[in-house]
Parts: sequence; structure tokens; C-alpha cells
Amino acid sequence: MKKQELRKIYKQKRSDLTESQIVDFQQNIFQQVYNLDISEVKTVHLFLSLKKFKEIDTQPIIDYFRSKKIRIVVSKSNLENKTLAHFYLEENTVLELNKYGVPEPVNAQQVDEKILDIVFVPLLISDKKNYRVGYGKGFYDRFLSNCKKDAKFIGVNFFKPIDKIEDVNEFDIPLHQIIYPK
Repeated sequence: MKKQELRKIYKQKRSDLTESQIVDFQQNIFQQVYNLDISEVKTVHLFLSLKKFKEIDTQPIIDYFRSKKIRIVVSKSNLENKTLAHFYLEENTVLELNKYGVPEPVNAQQVDEKILDIVFVPLLISDKKNYRVGYGKGFYDRFLSNCKKDAKFIGVNFFKPIDKIEDVNEFDIPLHQIIYPK
């Protein structure tokens, strides 16, 4: 299937999840994240969840990495050129919703994506080659292409990868790992 069709199907599938399913799926995902080898990790990038779209709640993951003294980085969108700027997320960082309802840092120190050891990537669905379907604006593919070569890209998703996304192109960046409820 092609991305546009997959996007429509998996937005609906996620919308159809019950609160109980989400809680169970998230607990399984959190446990897999907590089992990652983070012995060499200093800085992690996470997306801030949109509950209205039933995205995976990243706050427990943020709390976990903070408890391990790992720095957290989140992004702010430049909607004109479809790029992301990155900022430390500290305990006192103020977040404001952008025009699409995405929480973004206001009073935070900007950082370069080259410092990131792990990038957690939101997605709607992925395939067995670890390509992903996101919301279709290309923000993350542009972002990932600028990260250091040994950064690890991890997708988190409620659904098992499908066999193949048919319209992968040269700008699509495969992830290193997909975490989903097992």
C-alpha cells in the first residue's frame, strides 16, 4: 500500500483504540524502552504527545530518562520551511501550543541535532524494512538526515509493522528499531 492510503487507515485504527487498549499497549512499549541499553547515552530526543490524536504518551519515557540523568531534547516546528529546531527540555521549560496544537518549548536552550544519541520518532505505521509513515510533511526525514551518523532512530507505534510501504523514496530515512506492543 502507498503512504496516503496507509496514513488514512492507521489514523482511523489509532482513533478506534480504546483507553484500555492504549494503557496496555503503552505499558508494553514503556517496558521495552526501559530495557534499552542506554549505557553510552547522554542525550535523547523525544516528541511531545498529542493526546487528541491518541499518540503514545511520552511523559513516562521523559521521566525515565531524566531519572537516569540523560538530557531530554524536544523540537519546535518552523511551519514555513518544514524544519525542526531542537531545545533542551528542563523541568522548568515552558511549553506553549503552536497553531496545530503541538506543545513546543518557549524558554529553552537551543541545541544542535548532532548531539543526539537516540531519537524517538512518532509514526502511524512502519514496514519490515523500518521505513515509516508519519503525518506527511517530511519534518522528521529532514531532521534525521542532519543527525550524527551513529545516532539511533527508534520508532514507537501501537501497531505491528506491515510487509512493505510501496512508495518509499530517496528522502525517506529508515529507522534502526521499531518498538510496538509485543
